[in-house]
Amino acid sequence: MQIINEIHFRNVQGDILGGLTAAVVALPMALAFGIASGVGAAAGLWGAILVGFFAALFGGTPSLISEPTGPMTVLVTAVIAGLTANNPPEVGLAMAFTVVMMAGVVQILFGVLRLGRYITMLPYNVISGFMTGIGVILIFLQIAPFLGQETPKGGVLGVIRNLPTLIANISPTETILGVITLVILFFYPARFKKVIPPQLVALVIGTVISLIFFRSVEIRTIATIGEITPGLPSFQMPTFTPQNLQLMFVNSVVLGVVGSIDCLLTCVVSDSLTRTEHKSNKELIAQGIANVITGLCGGIAGSGATTATVVNIQAGGRTALSGISRALFLLIVVLWAAPLTSGIPLAVLAGIVLNVGINIIDWGFLKRVHKISWKAAGIVYSVVLLTVFVDLMIAVAVGVFIANILTIERLDQLQSNSVKAITDADDQIVLTDEEKELLDAANGRVLLFHLSGPMIFGVAKAIEREHRAIANYDVLIVDLSEVPVLGVTSSLAIESAIQEVIDAGRDVIIVGATGKVRNRLEKLDIAGLIPGHYWMEERLNALKEGLDLVQSKAGSSFSEC
Repeated sequence: MQIINEIHFRNVQGDILGGLTAAVVALPMALAFGIASGVGAAAGLWGAILVGFFAALFGGTPSLISEPTGPMTVLVTAVIAGLTANNPPEVGLAMAFTVVMMAGVVQILFGVLRLGRYITMLPYNVISGFMTGIGVILIFLQIAPFLGQETPKGGVLGVIRNLPTLIANISPTETILGVITLVILFFYPARFKKVIPPQLVALVIGTVISLIFFRSVEIRTIATIGEITPGLPSFQMPTFTPQNLQLMFVNSVVLGVVGSIDCLLTCVVSDSLTRTEHKSNKELIAQGIANVITGLCGGIAGSGATTATVVNIQAGGRTALSGISRALFLLIVVLWAAPLTSGIPLAVLAGIVLNVGINIIDWGFLKRVHKISWKAAGIVYSVVLLTVFVDLMIAVAVGVFIANILTIERLDQLQSNSVKAITDADDQIVLTDEEKELLDAANGRVLLFHLSGPMIFGVAKAIEREHRAIANYDVLIVDLSEVPVLGVTSSLAIESAIQEVIDAGRDVIIVGATGKVRNRLEKLDIAGLIPGHYWMEERLNALKEGLDLVQSKAGSSFSEC
């Protein structure tokens, strides 16, 4: 695998324009996410620069733009809050950046183990509920700065508990700035979005209004970003404490998994717009490298950003040069123009992030999910509630568990119908005329046990039930010719049925067991229970052999009489 992408110059103009446009979109979002995370605007900017640069340099999706996103910001915010609550602020913050590095390592492992194609196989109702929950968290966490106050501790529950106080102490001017920001974002003409992004317009207008109209009339000072010191970021050494190691590990896995899902879903969007196919495992490795470096430099973790990627593609970006140029444009801003951002009101940034939260909520699916299935709706709303009020990891784990249980139940119902046991010709199994004649000639003494489709563990009870439904027979024919996969539990159920037949002095013939199915049976030592000549490829031959065995036993019984 090629590690570093070749920088192609076949589309220089489109890539530079795409990178510049994406940088314009990224600037207000990076500032907003940095403030929202609690680390500061500079951390958001460096996250946008470093994640964007190294993900483009090493990535497997040429037109993808990577930067801090809403889901990643929510997780980083939770990590910082959890680690600074029980540790000195400097130590807790250092451990939070270490979690970002560890999350990068998790993503690299996902890529190395080639798990890319499995990451996005989570049920959609779980992903929808999770993303909706993250959107709700973002909205709640921006209520306080939107109203001109500091965000209370305790996450969403803390905001809910302090909501009366927040409303009582509302800052009218800052709330007006936040409302103006939302109005611009909601009603910005679609035809102008390709020219200049609404987030930047809202940022500039909100800042100008605060500087011209509100500074002279406001009794208390409007909260702003504050000065960002130009220069390179400070290096963050990995920091651990024994009592926090387990929490840090769990947080890093959550951050790595969510970042991978968020990124690969954006890669699919990029593929649909550019008619290309991304390399998921390479992209995960690139995202991991980018987040490790970002954590080392004190930046916020990031992943593939859908809005920035779409903007980049629409502006002409097609290769990794677009992502690299975008990062360089932002670097210029940080090194030489950072002081110009000091007067941006926090209420304006809160309005931008609040709008991101509203957009993350999966409104389209929430409106329709109850029409599809009340079970699916139950999973979605359960995941939303668990994400918002309990824990992100628990929400995903519970959602996936319930969804898988329901899926297994449906598969069990379908596959149970594929287990048939008959002693005479009927419509349950498609037989040739000759096979029907042979089965009828056996006069109920040959039991044809027909299985079809994948035999997963949920089918085991159906195998046991069908086998015991008919008791009086002399020969059991197990037809596996239409079984591509044989699970361990189903294999053991078949073994139990065969052993029970043999213990009763009856004969067993296996039909159509080839490849992996036969290997599975042989590894369970079933081959040792059945003579080699009773392993057959054709059902017709098995029925002939079964009829011969029945007739020979009948002749033997007649002679004894």
